[in-house]
Amino acid sequence: MNRFHRLLAALLLGLACAPAAARHCVAGFPEIYGPLFADAQRALPDPKAMVDAIPRAAPAAIAAEYAARRDAPGFDLEAFIAECFELPHPAGGDYRTDPAHDVVAHIDRLWRELERRPAPGDARSSLLPLPAPYVVPGGRYDEIYYWDSYFTMLGLLESGRIDLVRSMVANFAAMIERYGHVPNGNRTYYLSRSQPPFFAAMVALLADHDGPGVLATYLPTLEREHAFWMDGAESLAPGTAHRRVVRLADGTLLNRYWDDCDTPRDESHIMDVATAAASPRPAPEVYRNLRAGAESGWDFSSRWLADGRSLHTIRTVELLPPDLNSLLHALESTLARAHAAAGDADASAAFEARAARRAEAVRRLLWDDNEGVFTDHLFEGMASTGQVTLATVYPLYFGIADEAQARSVARVLRERLLQRHGLATTTVRSGEQWDLPNGWAPLQWLAIRGLERYGEHDLAREVATRWIRRNLELFARQRKLVEKYDVTGEAEAGGGEYPLQDGFGWTNGVLRALLARYPDTVAPR
Repeated sequence: MNRFHRLLAALLLGLACAPAAARHCVAGFPEIYGPLFADAQRALPDPKAMVDAIPRAAPAAIAAEYAARRDAPGFDLEAFIAECFELPHPAGGDYRTDPAHDVVAHIDRLWRELERRPAPGDARSSLLPLPAPYVVPGGRYDEIYYWDSYFTMLGLLESGRIDLVRSMVANFAAMIERYGHVPNGNRTYYLSRSQPPFFAAMVALLADHDGPGVLATYLPTLEREHAFWMDGAESLAPGTAHRRVVRLADGTLLNRYWDDCDTPRDESHIMDVATAAASPRPAPEVYRNLRAGAESGWDFSSRWLADGRSLHTIRTVELLPPDLNSLLHALESTLARAHAAAGDADASAAFEARAARRAEAVRRLLWDDNEGVFTDHLFEGMASTGQVTLATVYPLYFGIADEAQARSVARVLRERLLQRHGLATTTVRSGEQWDLPNGWAPLQWLAIRGLERYGEHDLAREVATRWIRRNLELFARQRKLVEKYDVTGEAEAGGGEYPLQDGFGWTNGVLRALLARYPDTVAPR
């Protein structure tokens, strides 16, 4: 077996067998394909297409052929790529909306277009096989994504597709059992990181439908995911950090986003190299922070940037985020419920105590009194970034905030983030997609339900109404739903590393759920 075959085997197969905590980063696509990889990423409209493409021959042979032909007169790189690779087709790209369908019928039908059936793994492909059917977001995203799927499930339930909810929960459980965590998505190049840990919320959602036995069924898997996020916590000295865990000087344990690799992301290799080149910091430091930003799901946002505007100042791993720590509180609370359902009162009490300690820490340490919201904090010195973002709604959604904090968050949302078409993600116009003027379906849902939880029903209804109307306005005009929206009304949406995507899993899910929850706000068209 030559070097290229060894590298490909390590990339496509080796990671699948290694426990998450012990796994080291292996050579990726740049090493497998050599100069062809970066050249192809520049030539293709979407650099992600290169890591999702299936080679028609051995990578070593393709790389050698490229080296032999690239300098020949008249060489056509795009034709070479088409000759040597089966390129991905946008998910749902051939779908055409029936003009007779209203938005509810459109969503219910679109699930079938975005559903993927289990299939045997292909050693040539970066796609990780899953045992059960699942729903992809759409567009360039033709694989399952971790946190996207929770919001997709909300709509699937309203559409009567409990079968898909069950199978998607089973898929995430299978990945946790196989890899020790849920990867960002079911691709080999995502294995070094996770995403916001919504598995516990998915299990709770399914348990609400199927009964508490679901909690006991998934108890071992929930424990394993908790172990992934808390790896190294028991031996961590005060004032130090390891992977995703930080122990503060007073002994308090909180979590941060992280990635086990400090190299450019394969799916965004050329962009990451350019970002690192613009920074005076060591390139591996920049890459690690870019990858951690991707694990957060907010890739990218001014909330992670030291200067609030320049991507090369990204500092994700230095921050303690209120969203992540709220999700881990939910995981610990769900583990307490799961142990109770399994009849282990002592273990239930232990996890209840852990959840209570984390909730107290979020209220005390991740609150910014000056801004009146929950914010990211630099764990060295515990200074707030002072940035107002929709991450502040997570402690409301999961019931962590006290009443005074919830009132303050509601006031700030109304005064600083509420726009014509819903809630803006931040107050900063950086050009990054998780910033003003963009609004994202999952954050609207978390805000609306969080506000409802604390009795802020008028504001919750206002946000829901504005968001629903924006979605329906665009659907009436373009007969589609999209990944994100410009909530100011100045444009559709934009910014970030790639064009606006059609589909779109979590937009479909949240809109379907909101129309059921607020049927009198506006009639679907």
